[in-house]
Order: sequence, then structure tokens, then C-alpha cells
Amino acid sequence: MPNWRTTATAQPATAIDVEEIARIIDAHIHLEGPLLPLLHALQEAFGYVPEHAHAPICDALNITRAEMHGVITFYHDFREKPAGRHVLKIYRAEACQSVGGAAMADALLAKLGLDWHGTTANGAVTIEPVYCLGLRARRDGR
Repeated sequence: MPNWRTTATAQPATAIDVEEIARIIDAHIHLEGPLLPLLHALQEAFGYVPEHAHAPICDALNITRAEMHGVITFYHDFREKPAGRHVLKIYRAEACQSVGGAAMADALLAKLGLDWHGTTANGAVTIEPVYCLGLRARRDGR
């Protein structure tokens, strides 16, 4: 069985990244159901779940990459790449779309040259769709 500390990574990692990933794995590996707390800790430390952390996590928890990918992509708060300095979340539910929200979103995406979840080339802005923030009653901005 491979040692998760020596698993080759697909993405270059700095020594600091590798040490921090190892520290996070060590801190969570003995928990019951450690994957979600571990992913949250990585997200907190790096701002996303680095690809080079996947293999060591899978080895440490004895799960497949498909299982881990399924968890990361199921939960919308996990990122697979760094977000921009500003994350703009645009409400996409029917209530907003019915009053021109879809056209506004399309115009913004076109102006920035992005698709949903995209980040501008200068790393300034990431655009994300959201479906309910519970703010409908506060639509006047207060």
C-alpha cells in the first residue's frame, strides 16, 4: 500500500504546500468521516482544494479519486482552482430572471469575457451563480 506522504502529484507543489497538506491530513485522518472536515481545512488554508492534494488524501483515506471528485463537485463551496480577489455571486432563480436578471447576467459575462465560475485573466473577479440567498425581501439593497 502506498504511503500517502510519498504519492506523486499531477500538479507542481511547493514544499510549503506539501507540508501544509500533510499537516492538514494528519490533523483530520483520525476523525470519523474525515473527508469533509479535511476538505474544509484545505479550502481555508489555500482558498481552494489543490489538485496536488487529491492523491495524498485519497491514499490516506483509502478512497478513489472519483469519490473525492464527487464530493468536491457536489458541494458548491469547494473550489478546484483559486478564485479571483472578488467573487461576484449572481442570483439565478426564476424570481430574478423574470425581472431581467438573466439579461443582466448575460451582459456582465459577455463584458468580462467569462462563463459561469470563470475568473478574469488578471485574477480580479470570479463570477458564480447562486440560487437562493434568502434576500428577496431586501431587493432594494437595505
